[in-house]
Amino acid sequence: MKIWDAVTGREILTLNGHTDTIYSVAYSPDGGRIVSASRDKTLKLWDAATGRENLTLNGHADGVRSVAFSPDGRRIVSASWDGIVKVWDAATGQETLSFQAHKLAIHSVAYSPDGQRFVTGSRDKTLKLWDAATGRETLTLNGHTSWVWCVAFSADGREIVSGSRDKTLRLWDARRAQKPSRSTDTRH
Repeated sequence: MKIWDAVTGREILTLNGHTDTIYSVAYSPDGGRIVSASRDKTLKLWDAATGRENLTLNGHADGVRSVAFSPDGRRIVSASWDGIVKVWDAATGQETLSFQAHKLAIHSVAYSPDGQRFVTGSRDKTLKLWDAATGRETLTLNGHTSWVWCVAFSADGREIVSGSRDKTLRLWDARRAQKPSRSTDTRH
């Protein structure tokens, strides 16, 4: 991994430690830590200022495809190729929750701005919304005709945007709707 100066474009640090492809990275909300997710089945926590590896999180049986910090920086959610989601204590690296979220690979995971929920996007063409504390599924969103590659919450937590291999972006009502509130075809 490399850390770059966002103003000058200058490389600041190179972080080495994973033994295979790195699929996802995320800064902690305070900017002091970075978490990385790899095909080597691990997550690593890094000091963002020094590049020093602080923790390695083991527990996934397959490559880890996506990772995100909770908005308070106390938890990390990770999602893997085998459809498993894990929640970790960001200070200790202890696994606090693990469950089968999808039958196929999960490509993306994101926390809601309030940290109460997270959303997963999968190769099974669905998005699922989860209670972050219990891992209970609260909503399944159907509508894409191919793999869901990326997901994100709006800043107010009311909508979710998803991007798919079907070349569409869909905006969903995160509170109740089963169908997209809007859809944008990105084919040109």
